[in-house]
Amino acid sequence: MTIYEGTYIGSGLRIAIVVSRWNDLITNRLLEGARDGLLRHGVAADHIDIAWVPGSFELPLVCHRLAESSRYDAIIALGAVIRGATTHHEHVAAAASSGIAQVSLQTGVPCIFGVITTDNIEQAIERAGTKAGNKGFEAATAAIEMATLLQRLNG
Repeated sequence: MTIYEGTYIGSGLRIAIVVSRWNDLITNRLLEGARDGLLRHGVAADHIDIAWVPGSFELPLVCHRLAESSRYDAIIALGAVIRGATTHHEHVAAAASSGIAQVSLQTGVPCIFGVITTDNIEQAIERAGTKAGNKGFEAATAAIEMATLLQRLNG
């Protein structure tokens, strides 16, 4: 029996982070967490590139463009979609989720879903570095694990 697993050793990996400007109080914290996670796991600072997009809806397009460039071992998409008075947040979250998943499937480059979806700003703050940890940091470790797993699978 063969078991394939990724590692949390990021040395030598090139990672892109795509960040939504919308709800930047939250997304800046997610970005800090992601950068911290990558650096702590050995990804060199000069191997981390960051691209900013207007909102979470725009994340998939830029993730796709970066994945097609063949410069990155993984891409992290960071955003914060917070429920408002209408159902707009549902459409944005669904489009971002589906689009980001399609990037991975179409390009073979892991694109990690680091978009938090919450009912209110308090929940978002909790997931961006307080009570519930930092989902950006978690996305970074997932990116490293997936990149190293795919390297092993590709032999």
